Amino acid sequence: MGMTDGTAARLRLDGRVALVFGAGSSGPGWGNGRAASVLYAREGARVACVDVSAEAAAETQAIIAGEGGEAIALTADVTDGGQVAGAVAATLARFARIDVLHNNVGITGLRAAGDDPLDVEDAAWRRVIDTNLTGAFLACRHAVPAMRAQGKGAIVNVSSLAGERINAYPYFAYYASKAALNHLTRALAVHCAPHGIRANAVMPGMMDTPLIQTQIVGQYADREAMMAARHRMVPLGRMGDAWDVARAALFLACDEAAYITGVCLPVDGGLGCVSR
Repeated sequence: MGMTDGTAARLRLDGRVALVFGAGSSGPGWGNGRAASVLYAREGARVACVDVSAEAAAETQAIIAGEGGEAIALTADVTDGGQVAGAVAATLARFARIDVLHNNVGITGLRAAGDDPLDVEDAAWRRVIDTNLTGAFLACRHAVPAMRAQGKGAIVNVSSLAGERINAYPYFAYYASKAALNHLTRALAVHCAPHGIRANAVMPGMMDTPLIQTQIVGQYADREAMMAARHRMVPLGRMGDAWDVARAALFLACDEAAYITGVCLPVDGGLGCVSR
């Protein structure tokens, strides 16, 4: 891409390394983590694509390689500190640095429509908290030391508008995990600031991603009813998609946001402005 003065436009993540946990997709199409991984690569980053599914990680790596980018595929369960540490170590062994840590792993924990959220089993509650919250903490625990050594880095946590408002879905563990992730992000921002490390979160609202086809659709009569209802909720008249989340994450990860830290950025088509 050329600029008006004839000089080449500089890619926003040129020469940097992005470590993305949850880089695959929970179904066919573009999930938030896959879109972010590919967009980071398009902006010059070398990307470590980590997912609990080796196949999903490899698919994202192949997309990046097919576009001429550089990426590796790694497998890790974010609830296992040893596996998270291994993914960080493998990234450093290959690329020698980590400039962007992107935490995208999340599950809703939704069951059948009408279930009482207070009746959720202990193990199911812990699975959501461990996946959505503890996983991000473990990734930070193991990746931040490399950023400190560099004197610079950016953490992007993918949270949810559900961390700040209650919606129609009875997923108490999801609400709690995302609210805690927002505040963890703020705490990281303050704690890491002296080391040149920024921490921000993206809060998607009603999004059209593969996850809703597997974890949300059961709350509606059918897929068509779900899609129509979710579109209606949004002031802009439509759900967003994974690329809307990825573009927000890219902004927070790059130097255009060099003076922004501790922010939880809604990406929601105005849904957060609607009275509850």
